[in-house]
Parts: sequence; C-alpha cells; structure tokens
Amino acid sequence: MRTWKWMFTAALLVSVSASAQQSSDSQPVAQPAATAAAQPVQTAQPASATTAAPAPAPTPSALPQPTTMDQVVDRFIDREHGLMKALATRTPVVETYLQNLSADPQLGPVPSEDHYFLGRMDMGETVDRKDYLKDQDKGMETRLMGGFHKLFKVQYQPMGFSWMVYADRSDFDREHYEFHYIRREFLGDIRCLVFDVTPKKTAGRGRFLGRVWVEDQDYNIVRLNGTYAPAPRNSYFFHMDSWRLNLIPGYWVPAYIYSEEGDFSAGVKNKLAFKAQTRIWGYDLKKGDKDDELTQIRVDAVKDESATTQDASPLQAEREWQQQAEDNVIERLTRAGLLAPEGDVDRILMTVVNNLEVTNNIDLPRPVRTRVLLTAPLETFSVGNTIVISRGLIDVLPDEASLASVLSHELAHIVLGHNLGSKYAFNDRMLFSDDSTYANLGFKHIPEEETAADKKAVDLLKNSPYAQKLDNVGLFLKALQARSTQLNALLTTHLGNSLGENGSITRLNALSTQGPALDNTKLDQVAALPLGGRVKINPWDDKAEMVKTAPVAITSVRDKMPFEVTPFFPRLSRYGSAVAPAAAPTTASNSPSGN
Repeated sequence: MRTWKWMFTAALLVSVSASAQQSSDSQPVAQPAATAAAQPVQTAQPASATTAAPAPAPTPSALPQPTTMDQVVDRFIDREHGLMKALATRTPVVETYLQNLSADPQLGPVPSEDHYFLGRMDMGETVDRKDYLKDQDKGMETRLMGGFHKLFKVQYQPMGFSWMVYADRSDFDREHYEFHYIRREFLGDIRCLVFDVTPKKTAGRGRFLGRVWVEDQDYNIVRLNGTYAPAPRNSYFFHMDSWRLNLIPGYWVPAYIYSEEGDFSAGVKNKLAFKAQTRIWGYDLKKGDKDDELTQIRVDAVKDESATTQDASPLQAEREWQQQAEDNVIERLTRAGLLAPEGDVDRILMTVVNNLEVTNNIDLPRPVRTRVLLTAPLETFSVGNTIVISRGLIDVLPDEASLASVLSHELAHIVLGHNLGSKYAFNDRMLFSDDSTYANLGFKHIPEEETAADKKAVDLLKNSPYAQKLDNVGLFLKALQARSTQLNALLTTHLGNSLGENGSITRLNALSTQGPALDNTKLDQVAALPLGGRVKINPWDDKAEMVKTAPVAITSVRDKMPFEVTPFFPRLSRYGSAVAPAAAPTTASNSPSGN
C-alpha cells in the first residue's frame, strides 16, 4: 500500500533561473550567475535510453563554442536541421487525445466531448502518418493544423498536431525568420537560452511564431511554444507547447505536445475551445541489421534425457498451445509500439495481483503476468494468463484499491478459464502491418463471461486486503459514470471489452452503489485523477515507469480535474546524467484520498 502511495504522488518543483532581459542578438554569451532570481515551476520527465542512437551529424561538442548570440542562432538552426536528418528514417507512434471544453460555473472549463487519434508518423521529408484507427473522417487525414470545412464546423486534423514536432520543417533559417534573444532560464536541470522567433514579412504563410528554448551545451532546441501564422483562408492554426527529451547522445527528440484553445472570460464567445495532449514514442521500434544477424545468436546443444518429459498430455498440450498464442500476441503488440516492455510498472501491478491470489488461495498451473498498454483509452483485457491494462486507466485510478478492482476483473476471467486468443498460436496470423493491428487482434468476451467475471471479481475483492476500501472503487465508478457521455473516445476500447455501453458504466456494477454519493464540492473527495499523473513512458525505448512526484494540495474543486487533459511540464536532464530524466508527462497529479 505504501509503495502505491509513494509511486503515485504529485509533481516535483524546481527553480527557474532568470537573468535580466537582454535585447541584442549579437552580445557575447556569458555564463549565467549561479544565484539568479528563481521562480517555481511544476516539472517531471523520461528515462535515458540504452539503445543505439541514429546516425549522428558532426558532434556538436567538437565544434568551437559560439561567442556571440548570432553564432548561437546559427548553431541551433544547424542543430535543428541535423535533428531532422537524424530522425528522417524513424517512424514513431503518435497519439493525440483531445477534449472539447464547455464552461461549468462550479468546475470551470470541463470536457464536453473528446477525440482520439493514433498512428505511426514518418519523420521523413513529409512528416506523414498512417493511422491505426480507420474509422475517422476524411478531413482528419489532411495536413492542415486544423480548421473549418464548408459548414464552418470545427474539424481536428491529427496530422496538424504531428507537424508541431518542428518549428519549420522546410525553411527554418535567417532568410525566413528573425531571432531575438530574451533571457537565460533553467528547465529542470538544463540551462537554456530563450529566443523569440518571428517570421519575416516575406516568409509566406504557416510560419512559426513564438519562443524557443535552446540548451547551452550543444545548442539544441528543447522546447517550442507558439503557433503558426498567418493562417490560410478558412483555417485555423492551433497554439502548441512542444517538449523534447535528451534520450540519445547529442540530440533532443520530440516527445510531448500540449495544445489549448479557448477563452472563458466574461463575454467572450469561443469559436473553438479544447485541450489536447500529443505523445510520441517508439522511435527505436525499427531495429538495425545487427540485431537480426545470425552471428549474434548462440544455441547450446541440449538433449532432454528425462523419460517423464517426452510427451505432453492433452491438457498440457492445450496449455502449451495457449502459452504460444499468448507469447505471440505480447510480442506482436510490443513490436507494434503498443505495449511497454516488461519493467517496473509490471512489478507494481503484479504485487496487487499477488495480493488477490494469495488471500483467495488461487493456485494456477501457469503464473499470471501483467503488461502496460501504452495508449490513453481506459482499457483492460487478458490474453492467456497475461493481464494488460492501459496507461490511461492506470493514470486516472485514485488508489490501490481501485487498481485492484480493474485487475480483479481480468484475473477472474483467467480463474474461470475464459481463455481468448488461442487462434494466435498460428504465426501467420501475426503477419500484418502495424497500422492494421486493431483490425487483426481482438480479445472481447461474450456478455455471459463478462457478467461471470464481474461476480467473481467482487468475491475476490471482498476476500482481499482491499475489502475495506471498496467505497473508493464505488466513487471512481460514479465519477466515470458522471463523465461517460462526454468522454466517448476515452471509453472506446480497441482490443478488449468496454467498461460500459450506451452511456452507462457496466463494469463491476455491484460496486458502483457502494460508498458515499459523489460530491464535487468536497475537496477531500478525489474520485478520479487527471490523465498523465501516474505512468511515464520513455519515447525512445517505450519503457514504462511510475511517476515520482511530491504531493500538491487541492485548494478548489477546479484542482481535481477527473479524467481531464493537463499541460506537460517535463523535468529536463541530459542523456547519461546521474539523475535520469523522469518522463512525468503532466503537471502535478492530485493527492488521492483513501490511499
């Protein structure tokens, strides 16, 4: 229980060092004072990758250090072009989750509806993408930042959010932009030079307008904040805050993009209002030839002389077949960039599963495993004896008892023998493109099995260490029910069974009546958390870890933000530093009650 509390606390504070504003682009680069004035910001961010980096451009540290701001500008322009070249062959996964907003007198801007996009992005010259989800509007495939169609209804293009990985994909240079030095500032552990970037009058449409932060060692851009201007007719460029992480030597790769539009001041009428998180991961999904060389494989000669292990019984053969299917699915989802490699989060999940197994005297012939689905929609499923739970669902669960409740449902399927996926033991069924994963895999149970699993899950929980905290589970289910009609995309599952249907939460329905009534005015009643406060993902190698943050006091009902999108504030640090960068993607998570 203490482990869960410690791993799920809220965001760390660091100081931002700010020196006096200087206006000259050509002034010498001086070292910032060690005792510069500081102001607090919320932070946290991704662990260093140990995999091979892309082919590098000339090592920046080997070049002469710039001595003027003009030279700094030339250097980070060159580094930006080097980054584009280094990532040109990469095809990472890109996910955008967007919530339209409406005003609530008590809660402030709250979700009114949501949209979800998931695909692979080609980082080559066109920054193109392929979507995993095929049932999207045709307009979603265009390359605008977003805009209006003929009926003036807002349409959101996922390609637009993908474009925000760079300030300007084709013409980031002095011919098209003016660069004005502003100040020095720390982002996490990284000392940065801050520049305002404005397009020249003759630069054309769709140019970056905003601010960049440039780290002062190799002069890479680590953050972009702004928009694109001027917009084409009948279109609208969104504002964005784009963050990069130093996951490979010499480069800072795009990882997070936060977008927000809307003004809820008195008398303002919004044409559009939304908040959106874009996450990029899976840069190293495509391995080099070295990993595939037969010379890297060593097989020792092994001969089984045991007379009792020559043949499998029918039941044993059935279990081996299920294990083969299970392994095939886990391997394929991992290669598609949808499943995190086995790691620290799995050990925490397994602790909860073990608590359920031990207290219920469950003895299975094969051990139960857990894995983290990297996507945002709230989803769980099981294949064979492996329980899969989505990153988004882990994020919003308020405490360990709530985590135990969603895991108990899948454990119940395993205990009851509701095995799915045995057809995937045939390896030809794994031969499909990554973007057709959802069309080729599925693990949905029939309604009768879902009902039986719910009943068994409640029994498991009542015999577990979480029996006295099921009121918290009831509150979570009530909060989910209250937001269900506004969060259709978040509740739409793609591999497993949905938590509800027809706008009603049906999973573990027997527990939804337990506990006190949901009351948003009570500051100590935190029924669900915002997205992004629990799990951090390394965008280079997809490893999942728990966010380590300090508790943040809730001072108003608007601080609770259940299931909502929040900005990113990663804590930046350098690759290979003693303190690994922590991939905590959002602002401080709420301090849950009842932990």
